[in-house]
Amino acid sequence: MQKLIVILLFFISSLAFAQTNQTFSNENKTYLPNIKTVLCYNSSKEQSIPVIMLNSAEKIILSFDDLLGGTKNYWYTIEHCTSDWQTSRISTTDYLDGFNDDRIIDYRYSSNTTRKYTHYQISLPNMQIQPKIGGNYILKVYLDSDKNKPVISQRFYILDSQVAVAAEITNPLQVSDRNARQKINFNINYSMSIANPYQEIKAIVMQNFDPNTAIVNTRPAFIKPNQLVYNDINTNDFFGNNEFRKFDTRSLRYKAGNVKDIYRDNQSVNVMLFQDAPRNTGAFGNQFDENGNFFIRNTDGRDDQTEAEYTDILFTLNATAPTANGEAYVVGRFNNYTLNKENQLIYDAGRKQFYANILLKQGLYDYEYAWVNRDTKTVETQPFEGAFFQTENSYQIFVYYHRPGARWETLVGYTNMTNKISEGR
Repeated sequence: MQKLIVILLFFISSLAFAQTNQTFSNENKTYLPNIKTVLCYNSSKEQSIPVIMLNSAEKIILSFDDLLGGTKNYWYTIEHCTSDWQTSRISTTDYLDGFNDDRIIDYRYSSNTTRKYTHYQISLPNMQIQPKIGGNYILKVYLDSDKNKPVISQRFYILDSQVAVAAEITNPLQVSDRNARQKINFNINYSMSIANPYQEIKAIVMQNFDPNTAIVNTRPAFIKPNQLVYNDINTNDFFGNNEFRKFDTRSLRYKAGNVKDIYRDNQSVNVMLFQDAPRNTGAFGNQFDENGNFFIRNTDGRDDQTEAEYTDILFTLNATAPTANGEAYVVGRFNNYTLNKENQLIYDAGRKQFYANILLKQGLYDYEYAWVNRDTKTVETQPFEGAFFQTENSYQIFVYYHRPGARWETLVGYTNMTNKISEGR
């Protein structure tokens, strides 16, 4: 029965790749099914948050694979955005030095893999494209120098550091939430002139770099000399959720973490994970995770980027549907926590099981199950994963400044912290 499900799901996931008529959106998104494993991070640390300092030696790395192989004529550009990811109403000359776009010329072909692909990579800033102001940016990749043929849109950040952010993770004040939620309090310390913090300063708090969790702060609880305090009892409360589930496909010669079975045919490699159970009851179980991250690794070869195999991963969740109107998804940073058909689970009401088959490159992956409640229009992980204050999560705080008379918002402060450490700038 399980093999039949795998074959059916593999057929669905292997439909012919085709260009569709789409337009760019300012979100993390891939527009073609043949584009896989989009990575975007600060080059100083693999899979770090894609934030770099303005006018520094730091680089943003964007890479991806094209499963159609060969060589394509891919181009890219970047655009400045507002804090809520709307395109800024400014000219490219306001935020760019150099050219407006460029062709991707850094690519390599896969080797020793069942499924052939081409690996592409971009490094920013570069000699052609150089951002000159801080803020939110969207990187757009498109085919044949035609922006009407979108391939990838990816968010990244350039920090023009002007304020310091000090933050802490603490228990909520409401007694009923203390075992399930985590509260973020933070201060913005500044020396520049801020006439009206309510209009000029905006702070966005995010959990595990998941845009679905973003909370916008526009009103500090207290205004002190050279300091804005955000500690209102009703804001910046997050469900602690649970430690992420994970699996390990670094090698396909043996069955590593959470892998039940591996089998091959002439065209594909299939990996069946052990069946998952809900974790919304019982005590918190501590385990090490990467806060939703993933890392491409291939211990069977020498090059992670071009010798790692693509495998069809079968996820199985033994659970009933939490509500009558909704869908379940497998999410993590490997798909930017996106809720789409590719990572949606199929529900077998008779067996009370959810299934999904997702094509992923060899490596280490964190994942969790999310439920989209269509009645309340909310995305919830608690029905499958539970929620605990003890869970270790990372939190990102982005601070934006809209100078009076300016035509754009600047990212002036940023910190990335966990329950244990903080990496402020």
